[in-house]
Amino acid sequence: MGSSSKKVLIIDDDTRNIYALRMVLKAKGYECITAMDAQTGLQLLTDQPDIGVVLLDMMMPEMDGYEALEMIRADQQLATIPVIAVTAQAMVGDREKCLAAGASEYVSKPIDQDILLELLKNKFNM
Repeated sequence: MGSSSKKVLIIDDDTRNIYALRMVLKAKGYECITAMDAQTGLQLLTDQPDIGVVLLDMMMPEMDGYEALEMIRADQQLATIPVIAVTAQAMVGDREKCLAAGASEYVSKPIDQDILLELLKNKFNM
C-alpha cells in the first residue's frame, strides 16, 4: 500500500465530520477521498491502491467501523494499510478495543487537529 501517496480515505457517515476533516487535511496538502458508509469505503480501498491512510469512524449504521476493520485486515491486499480509528465514544477501554480490532491508531472526537496531523505524518513517514 502506498506510503508514497498522501491520499487519505475518510469513512464517516456524518457530512460535517467529513467536511471538517477535508478542510484540515487539504490545507496540509493531503488528497482526500470520502465515503459515507463502510461498504463504499471498502470498495474505494480496493479500487484505489494508492490510498495511504484510512480515517475510519467506528460508529456507523449498517456496517460499523469494527466490522469494516475486520474486513480490511482479512483482505491480503489491504491488510497492511494504516487505519486510524475515529470515535466519539471516548470511554475507558475504547482505545484498546479499537487497537485490538486492528486499528493502527486511535483518535477521539472532537478531533485534536495537531494530534491527527502528527499521526498522519508518522503514517506517511514524513
